Amino acid sequence: MIDLATHINFLFAAELQFRLASAVRFAVTMDNQPLDFPIEWSHGRHKVSYKEVALRKDQADFAAWNMHRSATFLMAVAMKDAIKAAVPDPKNATNSGVQAAYQISRLIRNAFAHSPFNPVWSIDPDCRNRVFEIRDVVSLDTTDQQGVAFNWRHYGGPLAMLRLCGYVRFEILKDPKRTRQTIPILKNNYYQQGSLILEQIKKPGKKK
Repeated sequence: MIDLATHINFLFAAELQFRLASAVRFAVTMDNQPLDFPIEWSHGRHKVSYKEVALRKDQADFAAWNMHRSATFLMAVAMKDAIKAAVPDPKNATNSGVQAAYQISRLIRNAFAHSPFNPVWSIDPDCRNRVFEIRDVVSLDTTDQQGVAFNWRHYGGPLAMLRLCGYVRFEILKDPKRTRQTIPILKNNYYQQGSLILEQIKKPGKKK
């Protein structure tokens, strides 16, 4: 059996993968992500050449989008397992936050696991026509969602999953909050709203 400390590490690893996937997707979109490969790559008994594995820009855009979505769903998998390890019978937990976190992560995990490239909601009969919510974090209304194609608007999107992962790690598994190390300052300021990316333009004559 995996202990809670290990589940905390798994949750943090899933968050890191999501953050890296977000950075890669952003960099690919902004054409700042190198797409280099070795001229020749060997591993074990196999070997490939650059022309076999190199990516076109449009392929990189599509792959980065898929990687980002997969990283989002991986958090759901890690959350579902962690809550189940920490709480007896989380599906019927008296704490509404625990129950909502478990059901949302479990239902998203199920949709992804059954069809990762074309996820569809598979809602248990006892979970239909209900709202699972953690205030200011995430909300999922399962009304009429059975068999419906998965859509980020149903639960709030990737950042809702990131916040939910933090909720599970800190509020349910009680991971102590630590002071984050200083992150290097960006050379350019970007703002993102959904898929819309805005770059702050520096005033003429202002030093970079």
